[in-house]
Amino acid sequence: MSTYGDFEAIMLIRTPQDIGALLRESRKKAGLGQAELARRIGVSRQWVVEVERGKPRAEMGLVLRALNTLDNPLQTGLTAPYDGVADTPDIDIDAIVEAARQPR
Repeated sequence: MSTYGDFEAIMLIRTPQDIGALLRESRKKAGLGQAELARRIGVSRQWVVEVERGKPRAEMGLVLRALNTLDNPLQTGLTAPYDGVADTPDIDIDAIVEAARQPR
């Protein structure tokens, strides 16, 4: 969402360029430069530049990590219908990545 005056506008996400614009707007609102955001999420500044330009093959896990870091998690207005299956536990992508980086 974008803030305009006293109200918030809904930002529709339909393309990689829309995701890039959301990331850029969220980063600027947080007062962060591209290099600082890159450091916080563990990527290169060039990765941030490419995603903000709408790179279509950006890794989804990293895009979500970037948005979460900027306190702007991706959300939808849709809710899944209850199918009678118990909720699954949240997956901690950061823990998975960290475990994969550990020497074996």
